[in-house]
Amino acid sequence: MPRPGFVLEVDRSTPPLLFWRGEGFSLERLPAGRTRVVYGPEPLDPVKDVDGTIRRALLEPVDSDPLPALLFPGMKLTIAFDDVSLPLPKMRRPDVRQRVIEAVLDLAAEAGVDDVHIIAALALHRRMTEAELRHAVGDRVYDAFAPSGRLYNHDAEDPDNLSYLGSTPNGEEVEINKRAAESDLLVYVNINLVAMDGGWKSTATGLASYRSLRHHHNVSTMQQSRSFMDRHRSELHHSNWRMGQVIQDAGVTVFQIETTLNTDIFPEPFGFLAKREWEWSPRDRGTYVATTKALKRTPERVKRKIFQSMESPHQMTGVTAGAVDAVHQLTTERVHQQQLVPVEGQTDILTMGIPYICPYNVDSIMNPILVMCTGLGYYFNFYRGRPLVREGGVVIMTHPTYWDFHPVHHPSYIDFFEQVLADTTDPLEIEARYEKQFAEDEWYRHLYRTSYAYHGVHPFYMWYWGAHAMQHVGRVIIVGGDPRAVRRLGFTPASTMDDALEMATDTVGRHPTITHLHTPPLLLADVQ
Repeated sequence: MPRPGFVLEVDRSTPPLLFWRGEGFSLERLPAGRTRVVYGPEPLDPVKDVDGTIRRALLEPVDSDPLPALLFPGMKLTIAFDDVSLPLPKMRRPDVRQRVIEAVLDLAAEAGVDDVHIIAALALHRRMTEAELRHAVGDRVYDAFAPSGRLYNHDAEDPDNLSYLGSTPNGEEVEINKRAAESDLLVYVNINLVAMDGGWKSTATGLASYRSLRHHHNVSTMQQSRSFMDRHRSELHHSNWRMGQVIQDAGVTVFQIETTLNTDIFPEPFGFLAKREWEWSPRDRGTYVATTKALKRTPERVKRKIFQSMESPHQMTGVTAGAVDAVHQLTTERVHQQQLVPVEGQTDILTMGIPYICPYNVDSIMNPILVMCTGLGYYFNFYRGRPLVREGGVVIMTHPTYWDFHPVHHPSYIDFFEQVLADTTDPLEIEARYEKQFAEDEWYRHLYRTSYAYHGVHPFYMWYWGAHAMQHVGRVIIVGGDPRAVRRLGFTPASTMDDALEMATDTVGRHPTITHLHTPPLLLADVQ
């Protein structure tokens, strides 16, 4: 059995701790006697017969007829799948989405189903390239469906291909992809990398329009969500579930397929990243030293290419199919089995190393807004119960935070960073004064629909993603970041970890408690 996660109390014999710094790393010593480290569980054992397990899930679903019983000649079948934002890093081929989609298509062919469309559920993310689509669904599926226009990216700004289904009792408008809404059966193929993924969030977000998304991707919703990883305390998920009821009431039949992966993330020679530091072998220590020295001599563009080309040995730990709610409950339990770590109480200072990748910079650049979103939107929310850091505490992140943006992927991010944040960093003020202008800008719409740009409103949503953390903590410090970029975010730059800890005492006192969130692997702190 893999070892569970645990909390290490740092003493004088504890070796330096690993921190990500974008496309690089550092080893940092944190004060003994008042520091603890939260380590995630080791990777769960994978499913041995992946294809057999997938087929059994389709034939023996939960709270649903078997998939073959839902298929018939002449029907409209739509298969939607999670886009390039999952998993991270991308997994070695064959991608689990390919294996699931191929299994669904085999059953559809046996049933004589000819009218099949396959849609990448982008929401307001950038379109997937041909290479990315091929990687996700495989060459066989791509070559059979893409040339005829039956494999494509969802377009949240195409009025002719959106369907308004109604409103929730809270006035939230539900508008999703027209093909999906009008199909006899919508099969959604999901990857649950973290507990936030899946459920009705798949359809009500992934296949939605801005008209719909604005009801739950807003400051009020984010500030009221007490961890995006805890569905029952997340207003984001409450909204998606209300929308899911509207989708059901409109007669859309959804057959949900959710997969879970273990946390075997990095291939050799980067395996040391997921180990506990005192268990590093002489080879691991040598690899760390050699890799760090080499990366310091490597130009940023080359480092990005090296890391972004990395393919993960992720392996599937389970798959469940059937009715959305029943499937998601079982999936969440499996995610918790992989990631949950009991933690006693909160801390004054929370430290975290921010890596080179997040859901929104695949094959791209980790710009300053995404650094903020990864730290305060994702890592801060890796908790159930209460945040790891107390109210009014300090978050310390390590990342170079370059003033650098991908001009094709993130055009509206550039204007958001240089214009909006130069005026204010207050999420509520930003939402009231600027969101509509960016969301409805015709040039941003054009780039989203025809190029590979995130929607004009996307940087706003990433800023809102950190709204709960910004409201909760007293100060955010970034170690090693470009001082101009860090200050533009409204945070404090520091040259070293020692400097950052000294700065933090102005907020939390002279002898604060410190907790380091050690990733990889991913974890979910169950804070008692």
